[in-house]
Amino acid sequence: MFLQHMMGVFYHPKEEWRSIRNEHYSAMHVFLAQISILAAIPAISLFIGTTQIGWTLDGSEFVLLSVSSALPAALAFYVAMWVAVGFIAWSIHWMERTYGGNVSYEECLVLTTFTATPLFLSGLAGLYPMLWFNVIVGMIALSYTVYLLYTGVPEIMQIPEDRAFFFSTSILTVGLCVLVGLIATTVILWGTIVPLSFTSG
Repeated sequence: MFLQHMMGVFYHPKEEWRSIRNEHYSAMHVFLAQISILAAIPAISLFIGTTQIGWTLDGSEFVLLSVSSALPAALAFYVAMWVAVGFIAWSIHWMERTYGGNVSYEECLVLTTFTATPLFLSGLAGLYPMLWFNVIVGMIALSYTVYLLYTGVPEIMQIPEDRAFFFSTSILTVGLCVLVGLIATTVILWGTIVPLSFTSG
């Protein structure tokens, strides 16, 4: 059912959001059956790409990561995805009454997970970690994620379009802050707890 909904939000998002709203998922189900799989896509893809193909800026010189340093980085990234999704869902649940919403944390988690699906799937670009290619794919995925957010909030939260717009903007702000926080944390971890070891490709 999750795969069907995932495809539906790409082809006919507004109708699919209504279908998702009528189903009830537990937080445990969302984390174990959905986020656990989605978060693995970018983590595994980047691990394979950076250790087997190598990271490059322009395609002329590839720099490989050693497996011993890439593995803990991939695991840390995987866990970070869980934390990020859970935190954003909690933020939505915390803010909802301000905008007239009254749904459970589980529904906020479902909204967050399906909205972030394009970003998770864009992680497949990590199999070929060329900077410009990954940036383009990431921007396309982010654009569609924003679209899903603005179409999903009024349906899942059951609030008028005008309030939903401002609520979606608040959620987007939280999401961008979380993204910046993840990048900053990643840089700090790479320099301290999980330092990366590079080799020439």
